Amino acid sequence: MSGEARRRRVRALVRCAGIRDELVEPLERAFVHESFAAEHGEASNERLEFLGDSVLEFITASWLYHSYPDEDEGMLTARKAHIVNDPQLARTARRLKFDEVVQLGIGMRRAGGAENESILADALEAFVAALYLEYGLEAARYFVENEHIATLDHSTDALFDAKTRLQHRAQQNAGATPLYRDENLGTPQMPKFRSSVWLEDRLVGIGDGSSKKTAQQAAAAAALAALEESGGSAT
Repeated sequence: MSGEARRRRVRALVRCAGIRDELVEPLERAFVHESFAAEHGEASNERLEFLGDSVLEFITASWLYHSYPDEDEGMLTARKAHIVNDPQLARTARRLKFDEVVQLGIGMRRAGGAENESILADALEAFVAALYLEYGLEAARYFVENEHIATLDHSTDALFDAKTRLQHRAQQNAGATPLYRDENLGTPQMPKFRSSVWLEDRLVGIGDGSSKKTAQQAAAAAALAALEESGGSAT
């Protein structure tokens, strides 16, 4: 994507925060991955990502505090984790076409880095930080609440990830704890992991992901789907 096309896309993203501004160059750094920065001798989005993580968590915690006045800290914490985890952030980033504007090194792009969950989630956090620095907290809040939080499923069933649900099911039905075995199948430039989940001596699910965490979640989801399909217990 050319520089001007990228700026047009960034302007459209800024309008999602309720801001109309043609001078969006300061926000472009949010999309500079470390692989591109290393090749071109410029700053990456890592510092913005660091700040954006905290800004995103604050906005989310504030929204939850006011939206669920009767819930205790434990439930609020579960809800926050559901909102700010990498898969959810990457989902929003894909919907907003961050993959079209993120700048990657040649090797990373050829390896499919524009679809990498961690890269997209980091870019979204960096963009939130850039909004905060350039336009203030309310612009960042408007963007996060309307473009991310409002698009998620906030039902109680959606709060708990696949690993948690599988652990509860295994312990209730069999008194067993799922065991995850991980393999590294990728490279430093394009990480890929495969996780297999076992209950006692039985393989119940396999999943892939760009991190051990996401691979384990995929394996747990596969195990739950298999258990549902068989109509059996976790034993």
